[in-house]
Amino acid sequence: MDLNLQNKRILGINGLGRIGKLTLWHHLNEGHFDRVVMNAGRQIGKGVEDAIHYLTTDSTYGTLDKFLYGYSGKKCSVRIIDRQESLFEIEGLPVKILTRERNPKDINWKTENAHIVIDCTGKFLDPTLPADHPGGSVRGHLEAGAEKVIVSAPFKISNSSTKLPEDCSTFVYGVNHTEYDPYKHHIISAASCTTTGLAHMMKPLVNTMETAKILTASMTTVHAATNNQNILDAPPKTGSKDLRKNRSALNNMIPTTTGAAIALEEIIPEVKSIGFMADSIRIPTNTVSLISLNLTFLTEKDEKGNPIITQNFINQIYKTAAEGDQKDLLLFSENQNVSGDLMGTRAAVVIEGLETHTRTGFLNLDEEDLTLPLTHAKIFGWYDNEYGCYVNALGKLTKFVDKNLI
Repeated sequence: MDLNLQNKRILGINGLGRIGKLTLWHHLNEGHFDRVVMNAGRQIGKGVEDAIHYLTTDSTYGTLDKFLYGYSGKKCSVRIIDRQESLFEIEGLPVKILTRERNPKDINWKTENAHIVIDCTGKFLDPTLPADHPGGSVRGHLEAGAEKVIVSAPFKISNSSTKLPEDCSTFVYGVNHTEYDPYKHHIISAASCTTTGLAHMMKPLVNTMETAKILTASMTTVHAATNNQNILDAPPKTGSKDLRKNRSALNNMIPTTTGAAIALEEIIPEVKSIGFMADSIRIPTNTVSLISLNLTFLTEKDEKGNPIITQNFINQIYKTAAEGDQKDLLLFSENQNVSGDLMGTRAAVVIEGLETHTRTGFLNLDEEDLTLPLTHAKIFGWYDNEYGCYVNALGKLTKFVDKNLI
């Protein structure tokens, strides 16, 4: 290990895809880490200049210049330090690109002194696999020298009869991240963008006495396209059951699945008793998605006989949360927004207050001579599924884990 790297805050990033690149942008803006090491597992283009070009431009968010400095005209300073080592500086932050190894156990994080590694490949999601698994394993990062690994996706255990290991857990910053135990948790899932937004929508309701009695819940996310979709139609993979996943993302709205409701149970255990359904509709936009949350509450009446849970009541819950412990992570808006207005918004979710709707009906239990008021509510929440929601929350979680290294 280079002695000059001792006592430095060094972040490792495995994978240079959408989340990997935007994670670099986030930490360039935050200034918490002293150095970033990114593993590509192969050469990018013809050399380091092409890697720099890729990392400083983006078709969705524009150039890194505009990301950091808006339209001031200020340019980022970029300086190549060592071409052979793919080492350069962006705004004074050293960034190194590793190009040799793709298996996590072979990436020498110890030599690079990277204590925390974010795996952004979307490939190593099963923490039950041993570090030397032939296809690679997220545990390989620990064997290679990392102290903590944060996966930028939900865990996926291939053997359904196998439990999640005790050294693993899922955290969403601002919802359950304070349950992180540095002595116990070494492999962390930062969930998904949809789960992050949904968790921040559900937390204030579960924590409020009047809305905690949720009988049923469902959500649909109207979700921007992602890189695991096809640009044009392609033949389904062998054994594929979902033929729509292979249809063109450019030309279709595509109904599909989401594991957000299942992942939410890990983050907010109170929802386990709710019959929570979730689905997704992919649409041809590049970022910003929308959660439509539908809930049925067992409600009560006020002294005038009116239901307590109303549009104003729910919106006030979110207004309070936006100024409380979810400040800057949950935003409340009464503007008439469209998706483009929310791109880059640094929040886990933005509640669309004008579109909150409630209606109360009554369930008659004749045998008990009892009438129960039930309130159905529809709540909308915007989230920038790439940078503003997910990478922002992932970055805050990463910084929290780094500050709590033992």
